[in-house]
Amino acid sequence: MAKKGVSIEEPQGKLGVLLCGLGAVATTFIGGVEAVRRGYAQPIGSLTQMGTIRLGLRTEKRAPKIKDFVPLAELKDLVFAAWDPIPDNAYEAARKAGVMERSLLDDLKDFLEPIEPLPAVFDQRFVKRLEGKNVKKGKTKMDLAEQVMADISRFREASGAARLVMVWCGSTETFLSEKPPHRSLTAFEKALKSNSPDIAPSMIYAYAALKAGVPFANGAPNLTADIPALVDLAARQRVPICGKDFKTGQTLMKTIIAPGLKARLLGLRGWFSTNILGNRDGEVLEDPGSFKTKEESKLSALEYILQPELYPELYQDFYHKVRINYYPPRGDNKEGWDNLDIFGWLGYPMQIKIDFLCRDSILAAPLVLDLALFMDLAQRTPEMARRGIQEWLSFYFKSPMHAPDLYPEHDLFIQLMKLKNTLRYLRGEELITHLGLEYYD
Repeated sequence: MAKKGVSIEEPQGKLGVLLCGLGAVATTFIGGVEAVRRGYAQPIGSLTQMGTIRLGLRTEKRAPKIKDFVPLAELKDLVFAAWDPIPDNAYEAARKAGVMERSLLDDLKDFLEPIEPLPAVFDQRFVKRLEGKNVKKGKTKMDLAEQVMADISRFREASGAARLVMVWCGSTETFLSEKPPHRSLTAFEKALKSNSPDIAPSMIYAYAALKAGVPFANGAPNLTADIPALVDLAARQRVPICGKDFKTGQTLMKTIIAPGLKARLLGLRGWFSTNILGNRDGEVLEDPGSFKTKEESKLSALEYILQPELYPELYQDFYHKVRINYYPPRGDNKEGWDNLDIFGWLGYPMQIKIDFLCRDSILAAPLVLDLALFMDLAQRTPEMARRGIQEWLSFYFKSPMHAPDLYPEHDLFIQLMKLKNTLRYLRGEELITHLGLEYYD
């Protein structure tokens, strides 16, 4: 029998979506939302728009759409703003990105062209392969954070947005490990005021969002909010955070295939992955520092899924290599090749080959939409907002944020079960365990 759900405020008024970056992912997301609103396309890939959720027993045949089950903001209520160091408006940026067809883009020009990027917090030391003139200036990094907070306030007023969320859709920053300025809020704010080199631009956005009471989702592998100082700030402010690194192409395949290998207890000797990518992200990843950040994110999933400490005969010391190659002719059309050397009964060797010709931003855009809507839902749910980290949204990330004493859950199917069970819990429905004994009593 269903129990009483938790308190959720209704989504009254507009939802403002603030995007850090106005490149291929952000413009494909904005343009895609408007195309769906105008009836030009379907929101394919979006769990919030097309996904269903089973309720109760299988025999009850209750499976409403998620958007009809929990009170999500409607697409008609979304309004947009973005920061970017490159001054191109959303139409120009989308045209240069080359993701959406030109005919569709021209149909959306009247909507996209007025969206001009706000000056960005940008430091080329963190993204060495990019240059930008549309940047903020300030004496300290705290000055820059306050400028971002002022942008947030102005956008809220100008757009009439009742609520806001912020999503990092920018480039991968150079690799950073946790340092003393990251370990407490006091140390972090002191570091902002002293222009510490350990404070990256993405951290400034995250800090500004949390101080302004705006949920923050990190779509890149940057350290960003995954530090004690900002996790603590999120909990204090009762603002949801999640991340990091959108799970789109090759890692999506890994989190689908690896659980299957472990379920059937098939061994793995090696997994070699290489990519070619020609968009701005590919160019940024030519820098070794930015690549290391991405590499750390892409390498982590297999270890956690396969659990070699529990299955040493099958997964101990398997070889895992990841490469990303910048190849301009491909643009946003990424190609990922994977070779798996596996073994089965009696140790007999086998191989799996995967060639995934995907479109990076087409896979990422619906994730931005889902995260914006789910993070807004979490902010309107006091029980979820007070927790800060929204681990139930791990489904969307390569390196999911999690409580300090936990290991992250990377198995895509467990992640989806966690997400849907969270929604059932919020609405007072029984959690689905798939035990099924009740059908045979």
